[in-house]
Amino acid sequence: MSLDPREFRNALGQYPTGVCVITANPEGYQPFGMTVNSFASVSLDPALVLWSLRNDSECLDAFNKTKMFTVNFLASDQVALSNAYSKKNDHDLVPEQFRIGKSGAPVLRNCLTSFECETWARYDGGDHIIVVGKVIEMETKPGAKPLVFHAGKYSELR
Repeated sequence: MSLDPREFRNALGQYPTGVCVITANPEGYQPFGMTVNSFASVSLDPALVLWSLRNDSECLDAFNKTKMFTVNFLASDQVALSNAYSKKNDHDLVPEQFRIGKSGAPVLRNCLTSFECETWARYDGGDHIIVVGKVIEMETKPGAKPLVFHAGKYSELR
C-alpha cells in the first residue's frame, strides 16, 4: 500500500497536539528556538520525553551539537511566540523572552511548562531524527490554558 504524503499529513493533522518551542544554546551558536508539535512523554522513571526534527532542518546541526535543551509548552496566549520560532532560518531567541535555566539551556518565559533536558538518545525516524531527553529540571504554570494545533490551525480547549 502506498500512501499519498499530503493525504497522510492531513490525516495526522486531525490529531490535536500541543505546541512546544525547543530551545538550546550549544557552543558556537546563539541561543535559539524552534516550534514543534511532535512531543510525547516516554517514561516516568527515569523521566524521559521525546520530540522529532526533520533531517533537512536548518537547526539539525545545532541540535546535534547540544547536550542540553528545553521543551517549552506554550500557553494559549503565546501564538506570536509559536509563529516567531516557526520561521525558516530565523530562530535566534529574543533576549527578553528567555532566561538561562539551571541546566544551562535557555528557558522561555511565561510558558505553561518547561522541561530542561539532557539528551538521552537520538534515533533514525525516516525523514526525521527522534530526540529523547531526560528531564532534569521542570517548571509549571498551573491554571493556564495550552496552545493547541489541530487541522492546520491554532485551537483552544473549551
